[in-house]
Amino acid sequence: MNHVIVTGGAGYVGSHVCKQLKQAGFMPVTVDNLSTGSEEAVKFGPFTQSDIMNPSELDELFTKWSPRAVIHLAALTSVEESVAQPLAYQECNLVGTENIVNAMLKHRCQLIVFSSTCAVYGNAPGGLVTENSAVEPQSPYAETKLAAENLLSKYSEQNNIKPMIFRYFNVAGADPEQEIGEWKPSPSNLIPSVLECAIGARSEFEIFGTDYPTPDGTCIRDYVHANDIADAHVQGLQALLNDGSGDLFNLGTGKGYSVREVVDCCRKITSIDFHVQERTRRAGDVARIVSDCAKAEEKLGWTPRHSSLPTIIADAWRWRLKGGYQLKSGGSPD
Repeated sequence: MNHVIVTGGAGYVGSHVCKQLKQAGFMPVTVDNLSTGSEEAVKFGPFTQSDIMNPSELDELFTKWSPRAVIHLAALTSVEESVAQPLAYQECNLVGTENIVNAMLKHRCQLIVFSSTCAVYGNAPGGLVTENSAVEPQSPYAETKLAAENLLSKYSEQNNIKPMIFRYFNVAGADPEQEIGEWKPSPSNLIPSVLECAIGARSEFEIFGTDYPTPDGTCIRDYVHANDIADAHVQGLQALLNDGSGDLFNLGTGKGYSVREVVDCCRKITSIDFHVQERTRRAGDVARIVSDCAKAEEKLGWTPRHSSLPTIIADAWRWRLKGGYQLKSGGSPD
């Protein structure tokens, strides 16, 4: 069996990745501590409630499943939270990755697809960001992700581990078939937060910072559909299995939207108006970051087919209207 361990597979991105893996003929084995994930999102393979901070549990998992590869998605991911709790981010995002690597080495599993972030680039006011752009992380979250990348690169140089590293831009949307999606009681990401206002679950939407050096003063981001992110993971895994050579890729669309533009698009898609409140900037946020994804298209054959902003918002809105996951003790997908 083509077992693939997916850490964080009960989360938002992880559940989409598991669905695409199953459709491609792999058997995803979800490993998640359910701190932010939901067991309801685990629909495409076996599940073990386990923690990447526990090496003995990882050893048992690798012994049981003998995976061909690992897709490592488990992480703490909030820029704002990382500023307040930097040590927690160091522990989970870097030490947790090291625990995964040690388990792989012990069980002779060489292939890993790693979830990183465009936040490693920091501010990028000019042009599109390529994989060769300077890295200047502006938050502990970004710093720990870059440190984990460097850890994997070190083992790659020693020829022990073959990493495929993906630097995500802003993931949003939901499975077009509406089997899985994102739902939290108090979402922090932009699009689900705006849709919470549209559905009446919160009284206002807060824009943090209106004085950035952008055309309308609000931050600009590159939004990519969760299904397109999942497709990239399958294509990256297949590339590793075919020739064993790892690489580093941006996953974005090449087009940026400001916070105000996203709010306006949400109003148009939902046909609902809602109150917007302007606030001061948050620590760790950057003004503008948009991807050049030509390398992923050229080398992996990956293109973001679902990632127009109206499509992303429409899929997320249908999921939110459906109710998403009914929250249980495990929480909600990250």
